[in-house]
Amino acid sequence: MEGVRYVPSPNCDERPGGCTAELLVIHNISLPPGEFGGRGIEELFTNRLDAAAHPDYPAIAELKVSAHFLIRRDGELVQFVPCGKRAWHAGESSWRGRARCNDFSIGVELEGTDRAPFTDAQYERLAELTRALQARYPIRDIAGHSDVAPGRKTDPGPHFDWTRYRAMLDQPPPRRTRRKTRAQPQRKQSRAGPFTTHDSRLTAARTAKTPRRQARARRK
Repeated sequence: MEGVRYVPSPNCDERPGGCTAELLVIHNISLPPGEFGGRGIEELFTNRLDAAAHPDYPAIAELKVSAHFLIRRDGELVQFVPCGKRAWHAGESSWRGRARCNDFSIGVELEGTDRAPFTDAQYERLAELTRALQARYPIRDIAGHSDVAPGRKTDPGPHFDWTRYRAMLDQPPPRRTRRKTRAQPQRKQSRAGPFTTHDSRLTAARTAKTPRRQARARRK
């Protein structure tokens, strides 16, 4: 994918032998809570969060967590962990009777909360990312964090539009075309040469009569 910013997180390790990405888990996150656009998420995932920077930070500053991807409100895509490795995003979890979802999943964080809708840019970027991951890995299921950790987690929350997202996955990706440039209109040329018709110098040259031409006119 184009336009991915890579911020390596130390909070990852190797997947257990025989495990590959078969599940996509969607989360939401905002740091400080309910605020968007700051550096808190990246600082948390890279173990650089300043506990004194916000009243809510002391409780989470020592956590060792990460996700494979983060999609910002404007659609920016940030990657923290290579997809071949295990990110620490789901915690205690299970899916279809299989525990430890981190072993076989890819985690995608959407910058947001349970109380606010996500942006059009986020849905478009998430659908693009999902198609790319499905083309590369045997992803069979897509679930929310609340689905793999029911009762413990609530994200991506009631404002995440699953119907819209799944409908976007059924649509082919948009075609990327080069932007056509509008042809510039050519200036109208006079019969006398490559001058514009509004050139005052050309007009004067064409209308002025030399003494010889004036003499010929008198003889006629």
